[in-house]
Order: sequence, then C-alpha cells, then structure tokens
Amino acid sequence: MTDMADSLGVTDHGAHRAPGQREYWAYFGLIFAATLPLACLTWSLTALRQMRLPEKGPIRRAWSQANIITPIIFSA
Repeated sequence: MTDMADSLGVTDHGAHRAPGQREYWAYFGLIFAATLPLACLTWSLTALRQMRLPEKGPIRRAWSQANIITPIIFSA
C-alpha cells in the first residue's frame, strides 16, 4: 500500500518537532529537584569551610548536574 500523503505534498509539520522534548524536560525537572538539596548542602559546607561564597551558587550547581545527567539517560 502506498502512502499518498507524501506524493500529494501534504505533510504533518507538527510531528517533526523534537519528539521527546516534553519527556526530556520532565526528567530534567525531576533530576534538578533531586539534586537541588544536595547542591545546597555542598554549597553551604564549602562556604563554611573556605569562609567565602563559592563561584557557583546552589541553583547553578543543580542545573549543571541535571544538564549532565539528563542527556546520559536519553542516550542510553
């Protein structure tokens, strides 16, 4: 059976957008929420130990960790 939609020039442009984008951001949000408490803890311990504020704040640390972990999950 032939798909006539392609030969007629009819395409579904909505289907070509990133198919797993919602799923990716859902996982990213979960991972970010899970890493945020630990990032706050390590940030505060580093600040107390060095007696100065670290360069990266806790939110930036958690965002960075989620940005590293999430693509690894989707590449597997």
